[in-house]
Amino acid sequence: MAKICKYGFDDSTIKNERDLYGIGFTQNLLAGRWKYFILWFLKEEPKRYSDIKRFLSGISQGSLTKQLKELEADGLINRNVYPEVPPKVEYSLTDMGEEILPILKMMEEFGKKHGKQIDEVL
Repeated sequence: MAKICKYGFDDSTIKNERDLYGIGFTQNLLAGRWKYFILWFLKEEPKRYSDIKRFLSGISQGSLTKQLKELEADGLINRNVYPEVPPKVEYSLTDMGEEILPILKMMEEFGKKHGKQIDEVL
């Protein structure tokens, strides 16, 4: 079985369990309560921090900042700072971030098909 540690996968898993490694790698990129929603929100155009915060009204400033930093470090989003006063910062998807959108689309369709109907919840 695959061995996953705090820092990722051991070399034998990467070499011998490529399917599990691929799934685990993708899962690690998306790990975080809000990352899916941030990526989905950025799919059409760059957004400012305040736009993302307003969209995710239940997220704290600290959590949003952490999630954005992790997405940027993992290469899924760009952070563009414009030299203005006050500073203008926009977030957008990278090419890699664009590539993950079909996975999110499949998750959306799965949820629509198998999740509870909105009318049942209300």
